[in-house]
Amino acid sequence: MKTFQGRVAVITGAGSGFGLEAARIGAREGMKLVLADVQQNALDAAVAEMRAAGAEVLPFLLDVAKAEQVEALGAAALATFGAPHFVFNNAGVGAGGLIWEHTLKDWEWVVGVNLMGVAHGVRVFTPMMLAAAAADPAYEGHIVNTASMAGMLNAPNMGVYNVTKHAVVSLSETLYQDLALVTDQVTASVLCPYFVPTGIHQSHRNRPAEMREAVKATKSQLIAQAMSDKAVTSGKVTAEQVMQSVFQAMRDRQFYVFSHPQALGGVQTRLEDVMQLRNPTDPFKERPELGTRLREQLRG
Repeated sequence: MKTFQGRVAVITGAGSGFGLEAARIGAREGMKLVLADVQQNALDAAVAEMRAAGAEVLPFLLDVAKAEQVEALGAAALATFGAPHFVFNNAGVGAGGLIWEHTLKDWEWVVGVNLMGVAHGVRVFTPMMLAAAAADPAYEGHIVNTASMAGMLNAPNMGVYNVTKHAVVSLSETLYQDLALVTDQVTASVLCPYFVPTGIHQSHRNRPAEMREAVKATKSQLIAQAMSDKAVTSGKVTAEQVMQSVFQAMRDRQFYVFSHPQALGGVQTRLEDVMQLRNPTDPFKERPELGTRLREQLRG
């Protein structure tokens, strides 16, 4: 996609983090914006900011885990602005702890948002983008799904999150290949950020009441939360910088987008483990003191 002026963007998780920065760039580029978020006050603030910047905006309060809500979002976007050119399936939540300690509601919530939210976005918007491409040889469309470096690696004590993000990488790679079978006008990218200050470490603030359970957090979950708080808030790469890379990736038709390319060494090690039928390498090999401390905390 070489130009964004006058084109339509649909952004989930638009009230903060990557979604908010995508909206800001889209507004500067002259795009029409469909902004969706589960948090009303954050959505309202984003909409006000983009309208003040001169953008046409359609706001939509949305829980991406709910299929009927994403379908309603698609219908509203199509009726208001027409088929989107840029769909950013970005809404996500975080959760940590030993994988067997996640409750059923933990699994339902995280899988519902992180995986099914992306699946709903792909299911709803891809057909209308393909229809627009069939009707107009000049149409260009791009779908970007937010995964994570946790979709490329398997850090311990992050079980349910890792599972969903690996699934989003797989979904996105398959989407890219499937689109290539049927069109040259619509393509896809996957965003795999590492630790970037976005607010995802506090995503439990938006956890629906029906997805909560009256149980105390386990030791491993408290440790995971503390580690996530520290890692995310101390990140040096900004959400704005990451989104600049995403927009450049759309211009270049680049599939993989990494916020921290230096972390790819760990991905190479993981793939070498697979290719050599080698047991998974210790993730703390380069910083053994971290592994020692985590083991002591969990076993103490």
